Amino acid sequence: MKFSLIYEAQTIDSSREGDRRIFDETVEQAVLADKLGFDTFWCVEHTALTNYSHMSAPETMLAFVAGKTERIGIGHGVVCLPPAMNHPVKVAERIATLDLLSKGRVHFGVGKGGTQQEAGTFGYDLATLQPQIDEAMYLIPKMFVQDEIEHNGDFVKIPKRPIHPKPYQDPHPPMYLACTNTESLKNAGGRGMGALVLGFGGPEEIAKKVAVYHEAWDNRDEKNQVGFRPNRHIAALCPAIVLDDNDKARAIGIRGQRYFMESLAYWYAGGERPDPEQWKDDTFVDGNGQAVIKSRFASEEVSVDFSDPTMAMMNPNHAYGTVNDCIGYVQRLIDAGADEILFICQMGTVPQWAQLETLKNIGEHVIPYFRKQNGLT
Repeated sequence: MKFSLIYEAQTIDSSREGDRRIFDETVEQAVLADKLGFDTFWCVEHTALTNYSHMSAPETMLAFVAGKTERIGIGHGVVCLPPAMNHPVKVAERIATLDLLSKGRVHFGVGKGGTQQEAGTFGYDLATLQPQIDEAMYLIPKMFVQDEIEHNGDFVKIPKRPIHPKPYQDPHPPMYLACTNTESLKNAGGRGMGALVLGFGGPEEIAKKVAVYHEAWDNRDEKNQVGFRPNRHIAALCPAIVLDDNDKARAIGIRGQRYFMESLAYWYAGGERPDPEQWKDDTFVDGNGQAVIKSRFASEEVSVDFSDPTMAMMNPNHAYGTVNDCIGYVQRLIDAGADEILFICQMGTVPQWAQLETLKNIGEHVIPYFRKQNGLT
């Protein structure tokens, strides 16, 4: 069982000062996570999504963090593979170099990016990208193992060339696919890749996704394998704010998640740009007077009802609360079939002190609890 962190470099301040702050804070958390026993430090890749994500060069962030840490995994969650954005040769070279410098700590996720805003930056129509992503994800691992590569594809053409260096891990780092819908889960399982489930649906939704993934894996044709290292592994997102004060943790977490969802909806679905200074509370109210948060993550509908009294201490869609609340929620994700928990606490309005306290509580209490339970390692 793995316990990891994932970062968007999400910030409410898009100024130069704001950028300096969010990157300094992210590095501080990575160094602390290394000492606390977290398994992997994951970074997304997004371009031109103001406020929602300023993590546009994860290869640089991950290399910097690798040099400042000793044992934590270094995860691309994920590299976007449109060739004009990240040419396959450069991806292979960067991944191998990072793996060498980190002494084999790299985890290599791939995807296409989630918005037309990003695709259009590089001259693409998002709806037409999948065949290009498929070509690249099959091609890159060949560069890790072959002395020379020659490729004449529909989207990438490479004359016969040696590609250096080769990665530290043999044959190459484990590979993952970003999964935000059923089709991508089927592709991950059918292609022998790990699945990074980057949605907010909660344990019940995770259980459904796990079933889809494992069914695809069990029925996969090995001819469709991406790379040369099958990786049966499903990682589930876990929003978390863990403090001694349950009410404060929930208030901070809900506010941060509202910012996350509204900023995401702005770029994904054309909603309004979030303005926390105008918020009178941290929920929405539907037509029946019920307090809810509603948004979308790619194809996944999210609707969380905070008025339900059964959610007062243990919200089934969030690990907001005390250490015991977090343990209970993580157990539900494990029971749903997750192999890795992707804690996310860097959500817009969440202050650095609360993120650091969350990491300490998870690292000093939550992770050790599960390490000792049921022989999980």
